[in-house]
Amino acid sequence: MTLRPAFADTPWFGGDYNPEQWPEEVWEEDVELMRSAGVNLVTVGVFAWSLLEPEEGRYEFGWLDRALDLLHANGVRVDLATATAAPPPWFSESYPESLPVTVDGVRLSPGSRQAYCPSSPAYRSAARRLARALAERYGSHPAVVMWHVNNEYGCHVSRCYCDESAASFRRWLKAKYETIGSLNAAWGTAFWSQSYGSFEQILPPRATPAFPNPTQSLDFDRFSSDELLACFLEEKAVLRDVTPDIPVTTNFMGTFRNVDYWTWAPHVDVISDDLYPDPADPDAARGAALARDLMRSLGRGKPWLLMEQSTAAVNMRPVNVPKAPGQLRALSYQAIARGADGICFFQWRQSAAGAEKFHSAMLPHAGTETRIWREVVRLGSELGELGDLVGASTQAHAALVFDWDSRWAIEQTGLPATSNYLALVAPWHAALTEAGLTVDLTRGDEDLTAYPIVIVPSLFVLTDAQAKAIDAAARAGSVVLVTSQTGVVDENLHARLGGYLGGLQQTLGVWIEEFWPLGGAWARPGAIPVAPESTVAPTVRVRGSVFGPEAIDGVEWSESVHVRDATVRAVFEEGHLSGWPALTRKAHGAGAAWYLATRLGRRDTAALVAQLIAESGVHVRTPFIDGEGGFVETVQRGDTLFVINHGTTAVTLGEEGTDLLSNADSLGLVIEPQGVALIAPMEACLAGFRATDSVIASAPMPK
Repeated sequence: MTLRPAFADTPWFGGDYNPEQWPEEVWEEDVELMRSAGVNLVTVGVFAWSLLEPEEGRYEFGWLDRALDLLHANGVRVDLATATAAPPPWFSESYPESLPVTVDGVRLSPGSRQAYCPSSPAYRSAARRLARALAERYGSHPAVVMWHVNNEYGCHVSRCYCDESAASFRRWLKAKYETIGSLNAAWGTAFWSQSYGSFEQILPPRATPAFPNPTQSLDFDRFSSDELLACFLEEKAVLRDVTPDIPVTTNFMGTFRNVDYWTWAPHVDVISDDLYPDPADPDAARGAALARDLMRSLGRGKPWLLMEQSTAAVNMRPVNVPKAPGQLRALSYQAIARGADGICFFQWRQSAAGAEKFHSAMLPHAGTETRIWREVVRLGSELGELGDLVGASTQAHAALVFDWDSRWAIEQTGLPATSNYLALVAPWHAALTEAGLTVDLTRGDEDLTAYPIVIVPSLFVLTDAQAKAIDAAARAGSVVLVTSQTGVVDENLHARLGGYLGGLQQTLGVWIEEFWPLGGAWARPGAIPVAPESTVAPTVRVRGSVFGPEAIDGVEWSESVHVRDATVRAVFEEGHLSGWPALTRKAHGAGAAWYLATRLGRRDTAALVAQLIAESGVHVRTPFIDGEGGFVETVQRGDTLFVINHGTTAVTLGEEGTDLLSNADSLGLVIEPQGVALIAPMEACLAGFRATDSVIASAPMPK
């Protein structure tokens, strides 16, 4: 049976709705206000397990029947959750062995959410049973348009180290390696007397006296992501069996570290995302743009759903700053520009009790006479008029390799320096974005040849397939940039011998002898930093015409680079590597392969990206005639140019057309901070771009 369409004729607009938290007399007010705000989709039941199944095997659906009927009568569709993200108290009491265990051997207690081990047979059985009961009761309900499985997999418990997890890990390893000899070879267990005689001797990488085995740790990261995926797939199978035509989703979490979304994406009918940029972070919009592009790329260019964001402040940070006036609108349009066909929030009505009562909502504690409510109503009204954008593609002009294996491996202990993978990737995405280019993310082992620009930041774990795809792009005419700490190890974390870079040595015309980290750390934990700042990080002087007449600062890192058949474009000017190459380029016909052996600050990253853009032949027309003072985002989706001012001063447009939001002429239009314009029709913004659509949309999914 064919799946129903996941999206409506106009963008979805709404949020999590928790009627069980309120007396039923409040529900009538809820749906009346939903109508006035333009809400057409709500997620229901995410944390309702204890009310749906108050004791094992006994279900109470009456309240949910009434809630869904009321929503349907008022034209609001439902993304119905399976409610399996938070087992109820009776479950933990009956199955205490299902509670998760930390790396230090501490069994966590119930009392919040996600208090379950993903490998627990009792949990999986109960989750399947509840999913089936919901599907059988509500699969034909006219309000239900989508299933929402669990919630934010791995948010609080992404790794469990209990005995049940250990047994599951051993089964996973047997399926991967087949023989204990193959595992010993892959893990390098001859080191530190770790050779195993049987799979039964293997444990998860629990707390140990010294560094854990690196490949064991990476395999446990892979296993843990797969184990959570198995939980999702078991519930999805039940839902598909009962309701084969209803799409199934679960909510990702932007660039979340602990789950490999490339492996998940093929199994999710609709890519959905929860993202909470910090309004106190001046780079929040840049980091959010990276997450939006990832969601579009995971879906191969298909529309995706912003499942959760905040209207103002959240409750999970030490200090929770609210969004500035207009910021919820600006960030919502950022998601639409980058491929979303739905904008939702956590949550509809702000809770009066519980751990998230100070998390903002569409309907705040203070009610409708509030700034937040006015902004919500305005956004809902505008989105209701944008039906022509639904399903439109977002054009991408560059590819950026983003790889979870490299992320997990480069953040391990026992390395030349401690690294924050996002800090190595995000500056390149930010520089491309600020230059006016839209970026597809890729795992790097697929066809990249249609992209004019390909950037490969710190691909620490380099597979042969990735090296082949990157090489093919350069030889086909792409301008490729590879940055430091790439090609250091293979997929088993064995060092690439004969000089680092592995199969990319011929592509780049260089090889790496030795690392020279400069020491220090600049990335704030939990942030998505877009560029290191030389004022707070150790530096080394670098000189090259690419960066202008003056020497610049390389930040934190350097490498000894041996040139075979590349051209040196910049050199280190001091220290042990004085005179050694810092930046090289090898020509490949119409294409080129660059290598950068250090890290750069924001300005110098932008300078190098500008060089790559000029060389690629991608020409960007700037739609401004006046204005400076921060990040102004420009993205083309379909025939519409989105201009979003995340900066601190107004900008004036020099683009001919009509602003769809104000119906005003766009030429000379002033866009204030947090302001948005949607300009249509318009001429093509890019000349020389070799593809008219998002290249990744037609590319095969990585295996």
